[in-house]
Amino acid sequence: MATYRRETYVDAPFEDVWAFHATTDGLEALTPEFMNLDVEAVTGPGGDADPEELDAGSRIELSVRPFGIGPRQHMVSVITAREHGDGAGMFRDVMESGPFPEWEHTHRFFADESGTRLLDHVRYDLPGGALGRAVSPLGRIGLEPMFRGRHRTTKQLLEGDSGR
Repeated sequence: MATYRRETYVDAPFEDVWAFHATTDGLEALTPEFMNLDVEAVTGPGGDADPEELDAGSRIELSVRPFGIGPRQHMVSVITAREHGDGAGMFRDVMESGPFPEWEHTHRFFADESGTRLLDHVRYDLPGGALGRAVSPLGRIGLEPMFRGRHRTTKQLLEGDSGR
């Protein structure tokens, strides 16, 4: 599998950054409008609809229609791990079904002085069987602008106008 990694410093308290990423509201805020994201259903690990937080075992059904072109692309992601401790946290989502045959996204957060270090690590394969696997390293051409935008939006939303 190919990998992608991006790290950013967010000048906001760890607990604020963690809380922002612990719900589908964060996902919706970080997804560009041109993707036309629709979060269709969220189920908690106990089967509860629309849980307040995405815990390990939560299941997210969503679809996108980039630029409003073509049919909606449906996908299901499952939170397979979630740990939150003193000044550090992580969660992992795995695509159960969707456009990528393999997608495992680990989000890590570390308190760093008055701010937070945010680290995204993605392991993935592109569609297309053997050919897709062979060219998967080129996937960073699409992942880089997407994650750069997500990190920039995180900073804009959480750092605010407080002079940080």
